Amino acid sequence: MFETFTHRQIETSGAVINLRHGGSGPPVLLLHGHPQTHVMWHKVAPKLAETYTVVCADLRGYGDSSKPATTPDHEPYSKRAMARDQVEAMQALGFERFAVVGHDRGGRCAYRMALDHPDRIVSLSVLDIIPTAEHFQRTDMAFAMGYWHWFFLAQPHPIPERLIASDPDVFYLRRGRSLFDEAALAEYRRCYTDPTTIHAMCEDYRAGATIDMRLDEEDQKAGRRIACPVQALWGLKNGLERWYDVVGVWRDWAGRVEGHGIDCGHYLAEEAPEETLAALEPFLERAFKD
Repeated sequence: MFETFTHRQIETSGAVINLRHGGSGPPVLLLHGHPQTHVMWHKVAPKLAETYTVVCADLRGYGDSSKPATTPDHEPYSKRAMARDQVEAMQALGFERFAVVGHDRGGRCAYRMALDHPDRIVSLSVLDIIPTAEHFQRTDMAFAMGYWHWFFLAQPHPIPERLIASDPDVFYLRRGRSLFDEAALAEYRRCYTDPTTIHAMCEDYRAGATIDMRLDEEDQKAGRRIACPVQALWGLKNGLERWYDVVGVWRDWAGRVEGHGIDCGHYLAEEAPEETLAALEPFLERAFKD
């Protein structure tokens, strides 16, 4: 996995970010979801690296990136803090402007990055998400049952941590082991069985229900929108399309939005890597030409 990529750990102002980078050409940052690490891109990154300089990074709190101390307001695990890490890491690699592709929690970091650092982001691709505030504002029975873990993980410390730590596999692999490559799964298990990672991931969701929600609502009230082109992709076998007009929701947040569903579940880059690449490649090509 990632045989042609270079491994680095970059110290930013708030965290040490673990990443791999490879290829040459315009820079593309790939950000993973929960409870994964940068390894989730192992079927996508090598192909993209034929055309682009690809950076696959662990979010703070995940993988081998550092786990900053928590605070009562959960700010250290806000998507604003995570986005700041990644902008600084890319700058340390020599990239002032870049495209970003984010899945799940990485997608939430990515769209916050596009809002907070519009001069840095060439294009934004989000995989299987809508903005955090939109989920909470539109919560109904279907979403609450389907994404019950959002409400569980956001509960006060230490209840979620203790329950998860009693059997992490039962919690994290509830959608099925068969979705993941064995080597990738071993890497995920190495990380998500670590109590400090479990706590950090709970803090991520606590931040989602508090500071991230507030920041999104502030942007909505102020009329701030994402300036760069936005691509939304989602799994047709997951719940997103049943609950929302995905592209329509994103058009409330950005002026240039395109996207479609892919015949898979939540983990697009691992379940349907060829279809994911077929969507990402022309979008990135257009973005870097504009």
